Amino acid sequence: MRAFALSVVFTATVAAQATYVPERVFDTAHREFTDFEMMLADVGKADVIFVGEQHDDPNTHRVELALLEGVARRREAVAVGLEMFERDVQEPLDHFQMGHIEEAEFLKDARPWPNYKTDYKPLVDFAVGRKWPLFASNVPRLMASEVSKSGFDALKTKSTEESKWYAHDRRCPTDDGYFKRFAAAMAEHPADTGPPSAAAAAKNRESVERFYEAQCLKDETMSESIAQAYATGTIGGKRPLVVHFNGAFHSDFSEGTADRAKRRLPGKRIVVLSIVPVQNLDTLAPAKDQRKRADYLIYTIGKQQ
Repeated sequence: MRAFALSVVFTATVAAQATYVPERVFDTAHREFTDFEMMLADVGKADVIFVGEQHDDPNTHRVELALLEGVARRREAVAVGLEMFERDVQEPLDHFQMGHIEEAEFLKDARPWPNYKTDYKPLVDFAVGRKWPLFASNVPRLMASEVSKSGFDALKTKSTEESKWYAHDRRCPTDDGYFKRFAAAMAEHPADTGPPSAAAAAKNRESVERFYEAQCLKDETMSESIAQAYATGTIGGKRPLVVHFNGAFHSDFSEGTADRAKRRLPGKRIVVLSIVPVQNLDTLAPAKDQRKRADYLIYTIGKQQ
């Protein structure tokens, strides 16, 4: 078992030696570019850090590991949460980080994303090597899928055990900026072409709202997981800095999961980072609307969305 633990630390150390990636950081509060280390010095004082990512961009994930390395230089008490794991796999995640099971067994039960090995394993291994608590924050994807088809009523049939896997305090307004942004994103992928009839438009609106309820369920569940990790995760007598990795849509503009975390953690400092892949780092000039996207915009060379 000791050899297994050492191998995890070794893996994290090797990964840490190869994390450099070209980047530029824009401080939106001061409307100027800043240094990565200066950003870390600031966000290291926060209570919660949201790291909004583009899931399929390799350099984004290298920046994320560099971020954890920087946090480790500033805080001992840290808890790491991942959208990529769902609440019902917390047990195998716990056993893995405690060294009770090996990685193959953990992955067999944890339903990792296809890009786990290349993109999320370094983050998990680094946290395990530092003995930081890891928590699976998301709602099980099957539940979210059921809600996208039947609305929140789909949750009424869940067992007592299953009810632990999603947030019960849910707010899902359809008159705010987050819903408008979500509906606009959905409209970018229309099911058919041509102007819809009134009946078709009404049906489409209903469909969008169902998918939005699934989105809200994810946001509420992830924010509840974050609040619980902060409230109950004392490490050495100190509240942890919670670092949460999620798709940027869930936290950009301090909406979605970030907004719901603020509701659950009043008075706590919650910082939003958004990693933005671009083709050229030398010609950046963040537009006014983009400056509202996060507290810090971290630009890196990668796949543009």
